[in-house]
Amino acid sequence: MTSEQIMGLLPHRYPFALVDRVLEHDPGKRAVAIKNVTLNEPQFQGHFPDRPLMPGVLIVEAMAQVGGLIVTQMPDLPNGLFVFAGIDGVRFRRPVVPGDQLKITCELLSIKRQRFGKVTGRATVEDQLVCSGELMFSLMD
Repeated sequence: MTSEQIMGLLPHRYPFALVDRVLEHDPGKRAVAIKNVTLNEPQFQGHFPDRPLMPGVLIVEAMAQVGGLIVTQMPDLPNGLFVFAGIDGVRFRRPVVPGDQLKITCELLSIKRQRFGKVTGRATVEDQLVCSGELMFSLMD
């Protein structure tokens, strides 16, 4: 899936579009995508000027966007905006710096009442675990 196709599925735009390419996609089940981390991203101006680190909340957001790709293509779900409803068990294992390429794998755990979803996500850099946890979504009215 190309960046143009991703933009057709997700509402996020610069500077908050955090999925560059989808490598694998099984709608309603699983997705694997990449996020290229570059020094010219706006968060590195202040986080931190002398030692740029990708903020953990942006790593989690990138995982959530990959999770969003799973649910956006489920034919049974109503159209609308899915937003965070909760985050469980998220752990950060190592820093992410400019030049890294995040590989994000998400799998759908459950959908309830066509309004609530739960995915498990993992982000790695060069096969080393960076972040993992469960993310919950809710359909906004």
